[in-house]
Amino acid sequence: MVRTVATLPETERKAFKEPLGPIFTEADDLLADAGEPIIAVGDVVTYHLVRAGVTPHLTLVDGLTERQAVAEEIGRGMPAVDRVETVESAAGTISAPLVEALVAGLDRDEPTLVRVDGEEDLATLPAILVAPDGASVVYGHPGQGMARVDVTPEVREQVRVLCGRLDTEPRFWDLVGLDAPG
Repeated sequence: MVRTVATLPETERKAFKEPLGPIFTEADDLLADAGEPIIAVGDVVTYHLVRAGVTPHLTLVDGLTERQAVAEEIGRGMPAVDRVETVESAAGTISAPLVEALVAGLDRDEPTLVRVDGEEDLATLPAILVAPDGASVVYGHPGQGMARVDVTPEVREQVRVLCGRLDTEPRFWDLVGLDAPG
């Protein structure tokens, strides 16, 4: 059984709906002043980045968009990388293997693709927490486009506080290398 280290309570779902950064509808506009490394969370976002000629340093996909299977064209549009991992993480949760794959992928020199068996939607949160300052985390915002979060100490703190609204295990905070808020 996969160890879940964070769960989004039903009562907190609304708090996680607002985008954490500006929304873009065109990948070229998003990439114009994106930082490095680029971390992509989501199949459709990744597809658009690859079509714009960018292979994210770290990609997390689950084969779904808005809980439906992605179109075949989107599935074929994933980056060609040598390093591919598969982890489990159920919908509405963050698993320990997911966070471990994030940390390991950022530590590697070569791009990594992480296939999530379950759902990768909440992966944006630990991605922001473990990404270096100057990185850009890009994720899909349903019905609007692609959100880009440029990682700074202030943004990391905002997300750390937001993650305090999740039901977390102490292991979550150990994995992201931060103290739980409050």
